[in-house]
Amino acid sequence: MYRISIVVVVSGGAEQCRTVEKHRTLQNRTGRSQDPQVESLQIQGKIESHSPEKYKDVFVRSKHSLPDLPYEYKALEPIISSEIMELHHSKHHATYVNNLNIAEEKMREAVAKGDVNTQIALGPAIKFNGGGHINHSIFWCNLSPHGGNPDAALSKLINKDFGSMEEMKKSLSQITVAIQGSGWGWLGYDQKTKSLRIATCANQDPLQSTTGLIPLFGIDVWEHAYYLQYKNVRPVYVEAIFDIINWKDVNARFKNATGC
Repeated sequence: MYRISIVVVVSGGAEQCRTVEKHRTLQNRTGRSQDPQVESLQIQGKIESHSPEKYKDVFVRSKHSLPDLPYEYKALEPIISSEIMELHHSKHHATYVNNLNIAEEKMREAVAKGDVNTQIALGPAIKFNGGGHINHSIFWCNLSPHGGNPDAALSKLINKDFGSMEEMKKSLSQITVAIQGSGWGWLGYDQKTKSLRIATCANQDPLQSTTGLIPLFGIDVWEHAYYLQYKNVRPVYVEAIFDIINWKDVNARFKNATGC
């Protein structure tokens, strides 16, 4: 048996609108992986499937890349201006991606050298920039000029856990507006209790690794997300963003989280 860890960044369209991370332990009597990407590498000779003693741990990792938006920068106007969207996506998100790649490369070098001190020192940079990449990759897909509505199953759980859609929006708005400094407000799914929960995360801390909740919908309240348009009036921005929720995306995340 051999262990192969794969990290794949998927981007380039609405249908590829999230970062996919797969960590699998594969064992196949034929020596050939059932994962097409790993199988391709085996065929190319980059992974010698019949030499497990030589490849006990093989890390195949592509660099992270900035995902394309599933709409034009101007598509969310007047809720979010084209100027904000372009700066937010092409500058801020791009910086998280670039810095994450740099930090991961340094981490690989540190691991190869057995430099534990450097590995520990790089942890915060990977958490911050990795979180920024994860959060924004979700955020872009959470928004749409077409809006929509939650499906029947999600609506039922919203009513069960919050009383109504309006109460859910009110609770999420209040907790998000109250974030001190920068951070994110989230509607998440708790797989243990099979319920919806609202939470906040500071800075770029990702929801799932921080709280265990599966992210369904997030609101970015870093000032670069709204200040050019809403100035210091965060509550107005938070209230307005509910008009451009991409419920098709939120519904899909909910179905994936619940296994339905």
